[in-house]
Amino acid sequence: MASKLIDKYMREERLPHIWCGGCGHGILMRDVAQAIENVGLDKKDVVVVSGIGCSSRAAGYMNFDTMHTTHGRAIAFATGIKMAKPHLKVIVLTGDGDATAIGGNHLIHAARRNIDMTVVVFNNSIYGMTGGQFSPTTPTGDYATTAPYGSIDPDFDIPKLAEAAGATYTARGTAYHALQTIKLIENGIRHEGFSLVECVSVCPTYYGRKNKKGDAVEMLKWQRDNAVPVAKARNMAAEELQGKIVYGELSRCEREEYTKAYERIIEAAGGAKA
Repeated sequence: MASKLIDKYMREERLPHIWCGGCGHGILMRDVAQAIENVGLDKKDVVVVSGIGCSSRAAGYMNFDTMHTTHGRAIAFATGIKMAKPHLKVIVLTGDGDATAIGGNHLIHAARRNIDMTVVVFNNSIYGMTGGQFSPTTPTGDYATTAPYGSIDPDFDIPKLAEAAGATYTARGTAYHALQTIKLIENGIRHEGFSLVECVSVCPTYYGRKNKKGDAVEMLKWQRDNAVPVAKARNMAAEELQGKIVYGELSRCEREEYTKAYERIIEAAGGAKA
């Protein structure tokens, strides 16, 4: 199955990838490809957009119409694509810093508008590509090159942020829970409206090393032992969930999708001219 995914969905001339050994992003890129395969999308109807960062390299490896855009602006470019060609399935591959720091304003407004795109956030809790600076999702107290005494910033809960801004589908998966994560991305693609799937990755090179988390295997084992399905989490106290990853479908609702509403504006404007 993996070889078929590579043949169909990857630019083989760009492989092997240049992510660090043990990086979780390769697993997550495969999960996105498998979700697209499961949905049964025609490649010509898919556009993959990324910004800048470790996660955003995925767009260069995936054999679709892709855009590797500027830092934090992936969702803005994706919005333009969707507005121009509403029939396309637009998938944004972004990182925790790219999406919620420099790109945070684009994230909340795309969610507010409920524009139909699927934003997959590869969250490794660090700025991995540019030297290991702390990011908006670095846990409070953890170390980074720009937080040598531990970060004092509270960290974002990205799905809660997106839901509060208006996203109509939010979910969280992990690099360890690949089968569940594939299904969550698949559900996000099928959903009509703004979908956000946070995928908790592993970065042994910067985040893991700085915080003595062990190698990639140990970090994946930690995900296995500390991730809680959302159904189980509902019956746990806040103290029990401290330091845990709650994974699964977190929120879903129905609301008019933005490009559909915009079509009515176009029709009304055309009628007024007539």
